[in-house]
This record gives sequence, C-alpha cells and structure tokens, in this order.
Amino acid sequence: MTGHPLTVRTQEDRISAVSPGLAPRRGETVIDARGGAVIPGLHDHHIHLRAAVTSAQSVDVGPPNVQGPDRLREVLASAYPRRDGWVRAVGYHDSVAGSLNRRVLDGIQDKIPVRVQHRSGAMWYVNSAGLQLLGLPDHPTGQLFRHDAELVALSGSGPIDYSNLSAHLSILGVTGVTDATPNLSAGELDSLDDAARCGDLRQHVTALSPNSGRRARTITYGPIKRILDDDALDLDELTGWIRDIHDRDYAIALHCVTTAQMVVTTTALRTAGTRVGDRIEHGAMIPDALLPELAELAVTVVTQPNFVAERGDEYLAEVAPAEQNELWRVASLQNAGVAVAGSTDAPFGRIDPWASMRAARDRRSPRGVLVNGSEALSAHDALRLFLGHSDNPASERRISPGARADLCLLSEPPDTILRDLSADHVSMTIIRGQIQ
Repeated sequence: MTGHPLTVRTQEDRISAVSPGLAPRRGETVIDARGGAVIPGLHDHHIHLRAAVTSAQSVDVGPPNVQGPDRLREVLASAYPRRDGWVRAVGYHDSVAGSLNRRVLDGIQDKIPVRVQHRSGAMWYVNSAGLQLLGLPDHPTGQLFRHDAELVALSGSGPIDYSNLSAHLSILGVTGVTDATPNLSAGELDSLDDAARCGDLRQHVTALSPNSGRRARTITYGPIKRILDDDALDLDELTGWIRDIHDRDYAIALHCVTTAQMVVTTTALRTAGTRVGDRIEHGAMIPDALLPELAELAVTVVTQPNFVAERGDEYLAEVAPAEQNELWRVASLQNAGVAVAGSTDAPFGRIDPWASMRAARDRRSPRGVLVNGSEALSAHDALRLFLGHSDNPASERRISPGARADLCLLSEPPDTILRDLSADHVSMTIIRGQIQ
C-alpha cells in the first residue's frame, strides 16, 4: 500500500504488469477500485480446515457465549444432534462450569451421544451414550485427551464440504492457508486435495503433514508438525525426531505453548541443528532469555496475537504477573531478529485475520485491559504478519510481475485501512486471477 495510483494486469494465474497507468486492452475486464487500496491476498499461516468446518456445525459452549453451569445445561439439553447423531459442542473452558466428565454430561443429556471439546482442542469430554458408541463403555471419566483423530473415525463423520468455509475466507480477503493439523490421514489429505482441485476450496492450501510419498495434485506440503505436551517432554527423543525429519529432507514445525516446551524445543534444535523452513507454532510463552537464541536458530515463530483479544482477561487472572511479559510476544521477537508470521488458529481462535491484526496493534483484552503492551506492533507491521509466502511466512509477498495473481481489493485508501484493520473494507478477493 504505497498511497500512489496503481494499475495491475493479470494473465491467467499470474500478475503480468504493474504500472501507475496501464491502458486497457480490447476485451479485457477492467475493475475500478475507486481509490481503494490493493494488497496481496492474506495468508493464514496456521488454521485447521476440517475442524473449522465442523466447528461451524457445532454448539458454542465457551465464554462469553455460555457463562455458568445453568446456561451450559440449557444449551446442551436443547441442542439438536448433527447428521451423525451426535451433539457436538466446542469452545469449552473450565470457567464455565468447572471440569467436565461423563457423569456431569450424563446429568445434562443421557440419551443422545454428546461430545464437548475444550477450547484448546486437546481434550474431549464424552457422555456415557457417546462412550458406548465409541466402544469405550467402561472409560472412567469420558475425558479423552488428544483423541481427535479417533473420534472422527469412530463417530462416523462423513465427507467434509469446504465450500462455505472457503467462501467465508474469501470474504475476509484470504487467498491462502496453511493447515496445521498434524498427521493427516491419506483420506483427509485426499479430501483436501479433491476439494481444492474441484474448486470447493479455492484458497491455496499447504499442509503441515507428511505426504507419505503421495503425489500432490493441488495442495502442497510444508514442514512436518508435532505437538508437544508438558507431561511427555523427552529431550533426547525430540532431538532424534528432529534429526530424522531433517534427514528425510523436511523442515519441522513444533507446537509450543508453555515455557517448558519452548526450553526443550530450543535445546533440541540447538543439538540437532536447524534447517530452512523450521517453525515454532504459537509461542504463547517465551522467556526473555530465549529471544536471542531463537534468532540464532533462525526459526520462524508463527503466532496468534488474536488470543490476547479473545482470552486476555483470563491470562491476566491465571498467569503470574512476573510472567505476563512472556505472553504472545510479537514486537520483542522482531526486535531480536526473529522471523514472525501471523495466523488465527481457527477454529480454536476466531477466523478473522483482521481481528488478529488489531490485537497485534492494540493488545487489549475483551474488557479493554492492556496485555503486555510492549509487544504491540504498528498497524502496517500487523498487516504484514499475514502477507508472507506459505513456504517462507515472514517474507512479504509483493504485487509485482510474475507473482501469483492473488489479490485483496479494499474499499478505502491506505490510511483508513491501517486505522481500522477491518474485514468490512474487503471489497473483492482474487485468487489465481479469478474473482471470488
């Protein structure tokens, strides 16, 4: 966004010319942006596509939509089952009604199978009717940790229709996404590939999952992702895993949301060595001492500043004051020379990248309290978080001849765009030279 007049010509899926004033050719379609800004299409560098589709078909039982056990009971008891026969709820947090288990859910609904996902995405709570269907009738608690793939398989979820999600992403100006779900099955990868090939999923898609020798037709493959949990951290094993992935000519993407995970990850990378493309996902807590080390390791941190705006009040209540400066760093990472890119983590965060940009700039909690304000970015730098290449997320794409014809046309001039950082100003999205 230079603030100067610009004319862009596309040919097939590429930009063929850029100039202050190109004369229209006979037969060309001319789009008059009427003084609005034009930028490269946004790329969400960490999203979960299948989960985003199913979340939109689920009941939201998280704050602020649901507050207190009475409201939880009311929402779940009145929910209609999905086509697969389940009541599926998402977004739960203990602040709503404490820790859930099968008995609590049975007290709300004991006839219809119910599964409730914690907002972290890591834990599912299932009632007795659901556990019976899953072949787990004797499970003591109904608390299933990291069982997402098994639940999808055992509950009989059908094919995924990505068309509505893709249309919504286009409205937001998003032309590319990186699916950060690890270890996607061959069937799930085929589903993504088929949806992209037939046009139901119009955005460019990169998967952080091994392709197992499959030949991609439409989607591309990025680093291989692994999720870390504090109770299963094994430095030697992780170091060996990183070496093995690098030896197979892949980069790695490590899910790190706690200080312990960051410490083990940086130690493992220092020992195993890094390669171009290595990423750290989230980086929710990063101590000061690790900033220069991350820069030296030359990894990219793909983060979600939107969680400050979505969960900031809970962070202020739950994170020790002495550690709150470590929360969702952005500015200090960039100042230390660390490559940083932005994402939403939808559906575990809200899917709007513009809201994430505002959070990176404003650093305000839902109640308007400043959260780690020293990490705030300028509006322009916040926008840049979503302009990176899929294979080099912190490297900004440019509107230049030869670049992909993936564009976001905005209804207002640059100053207004940077002031508002709002999806309301997206007037048109162009992917592969085609108007969406």
